[in-house]
Amino acid sequence: MSRQHRSSHRSRYALTLALTAVGTLLATGVQTGTAGAAPAARDTIHATPRAGAAPAGLTPARRAALLKGATAKAAATAAGLGLGAKEKLVVKDVAQDADGTTHTRYERTYAGLPVLGGDLVVHAKDGRITTSEATDATVTVPTLTPKVTSATARGKALAAAKKADAKGAAIDTAPRLVVWAGDADRPTLAWESVVGGLQHDDTPSELHVVTDAATGKELFRFEGVQTGTGTGQFSGTVPLSTTLSGSTYQLVDGDRAGHRTYDLNQGTSGTGTLFTDDNDVWGDGTQSNRQTAGVDVAFGAAATWDYYKDVFGRNGIRNDGVAAYSRAHYGNNYVNAFWSDSCFCMTYGDGSGNTHPLTALDVAAHEMSHGVTSATAGLTYSGESGGLNEATSDIFAAAVEFHADLPADVPDYFVGEKININGNGTPLRYMDKPSRDGTSRDSWDSSLGGIDVHYSSGPANHFFYLLSEGSGAKTVNGVAYDSPTSDGLPVTGIGIENAQQIWYRALTTYMTSSTNYAGARTATLQAAADLFGAYTPTYLAVSDAWAAINVGQRIAPGVNIAATANQTSGVGDAVSLQVEAYTTNTGSALTYSATGLPDGLTIDASGLITGTPTTAATSTVAVTVADATGSTATRTFTWRVAHLYANSTRIDIPDAGAAVESPVTVSGRTGNASATTEVYVKIVHTYRGDLTVDLVGPNGTVYSLLNRSGGSADNVDQTFTVDASAQPVEGTWKLRVQDRASIDVGYLEKWYLAP
Repeated sequence: MSRQHRSSHRSRYALTLALTAVGTLLATGVQTGTAGAAPAARDTIHATPRAGAAPAGLTPARRAALLKGATAKAAATAAGLGLGAKEKLVVKDVAQDADGTTHTRYERTYAGLPVLGGDLVVHAKDGRITTSEATDATVTVPTLTPKVTSATARGKALAAAKKADAKGAAIDTAPRLVVWAGDADRPTLAWESVVGGLQHDDTPSELHVVTDAATGKELFRFEGVQTGTGTGQFSGTVPLSTTLSGSTYQLVDGDRAGHRTYDLNQGTSGTGTLFTDDNDVWGDGTQSNRQTAGVDVAFGAAATWDYYKDVFGRNGIRNDGVAAYSRAHYGNNYVNAFWSDSCFCMTYGDGSGNTHPLTALDVAAHEMSHGVTSATAGLTYSGESGGLNEATSDIFAAAVEFHADLPADVPDYFVGEKININGNGTPLRYMDKPSRDGTSRDSWDSSLGGIDVHYSSGPANHFFYLLSEGSGAKTVNGVAYDSPTSDGLPVTGIGIENAQQIWYRALTTYMTSSTNYAGARTATLQAAADLFGAYTPTYLAVSDAWAAINVGQRIAPGVNIAATANQTSGVGDAVSLQVEAYTTNTGSALTYSATGLPDGLTIDASGLITGTPTTAATSTVAVTVADATGSTATRTFTWRVAHLYANSTRIDIPDAGAAVESPVTVSGRTGNASATTEVYVKIVHTYRGDLTVDLVGPNGTVYSLLNRSGGSADNVDQTFTVDASAQPVEGTWKLRVQDRASIDVGYLEKWYLAP
């Protein structure tokens, strides 16, 4: 089995997500253009998605059958993926393409404990399996007995809530014991606590705090409640699907699984009262009429349901045919709106003075799309994955606007432009140039994961705009845009219709809970390859749009060869190395050749280098690839062949315990070892400053390789050079490793000796 895209961090939790947070609403840009003007012609790439990669449009019964089948095969799937005896897979969701490819999402458990950050997707077609995983770490912990009590974890969580300025903080449920796999190389026994109460802006709070069960150290935290015919205030006169009960009409949408819209009457819990009317004519377009907000909310839910159904064949938020519900008129002066997994509902405040409701179409679509993200990739609402989560809701909010195409809410690439939350008529966010709001980023940089997710969403929003419309000045639906690129090069758009298809497939098929910006690039390129073919103009536009926000590089026209790492092989050890290459000249066959290969190795027509090296030497290998048009490319790398003696048997390193040793035996060699003897060591261990690593020669001489250096950095993946010329080369050599401090643990994965 092969493994595809991987990234790190945690598994999905139940989330409540809102459009934005109070205090993060200031916007400095000004909307331009005239609403309702005729669309301008746009220079975009035109392509038709492949029919086979389209969602199959599962009925609830068919989806239930696939879920049942996947559950029955979960144990066999876990074994086939090489998971440990204590690991089990729990089916979360199953999707299917029109060509029969299935994509099964799993959560993971270890010894019965949830593994946070262990989620994965198994892609199956014609017996071939690939995976997308949130972590590639071996899931194991040295003990299932916590040193830190549940009460201590509660205290840590409450302290974290206090630090976050929560109001009325209280533990909702007793902390649960979990395995935290958010750190890729070190799964850890931990407590997960959920603190309820209110955030500083009176949004309900579900603060998740993960605490190391051995040390009490906080490992991770995130806020589970994030801020994110009738006549409506924003949607205008629109059709509504209602239900007649006796002589009273109810705002219950029988065409969309019975979606219900409630008036909370300024309350903050429950459902309030169902909107009803005596003549089926709802609202009057004014804020003072309480039904007006109900119209906007109900229409927003219907338009979003229809968008996902019409465009992707998705049957509701969870794709199970079950409706969510909506609540209008939440709280007093509540300047926000939010989605909650726990109630499976959307909630909308009335804004400052209860006169500026947050019920516009893009707000509704934004909130419901948080539910779709939760039901699929479950992107962690923190760091880069949190920015992608927030951007996903902005992306589909824009797409729903274009799909609904309301005269009263002309489709655009802004977020919240109708609700006037700032009091100055400006949008909350600008997708063409996110920095217009004064805080969001236009492009990726290494600090992006450390800022609020409403601002770290900026580069992904920018990517989507560029992919849809392209760079530079243009007018769309009467609105003027002028989108820059970080590399100064132009981007040609592919149209929002195809851009939304790529993002949806990437989200629902390849992204996991911890996908970051680099992972999103990988996921969208794979989605583009599925839908339009690899290295087609559409695929290249995806690469260009990412490069334009400083994520990855543009793909050069013609032949491209993926970088090949420098190689070290042993004399007499079989080699198999695949050179990856491609051409942007679609349908043009590739030919491979190489110079400088070590004796005993050859390259075949597919770029596979195989054979058995016969001579110890170092050479520079140059691989040349050509396509049928005459385009060529060459890449070089170094290949060292030496007498290597390796041991790949895993050895656990006891915490603050005795040294462990791993031997290799050299035979058939005379004389002494080299003055430049190489020792390659790979140890998976957090806080490498705990470790001493020594090479012990055949005559007992000890060579220190690592003596508690490296401090808090993780792992050892390093080649050391020692003067072992006083040692006979023949005999048993040992690598000795000792952990000299408590708390952090790990294991020796492999090592080799080139004497």
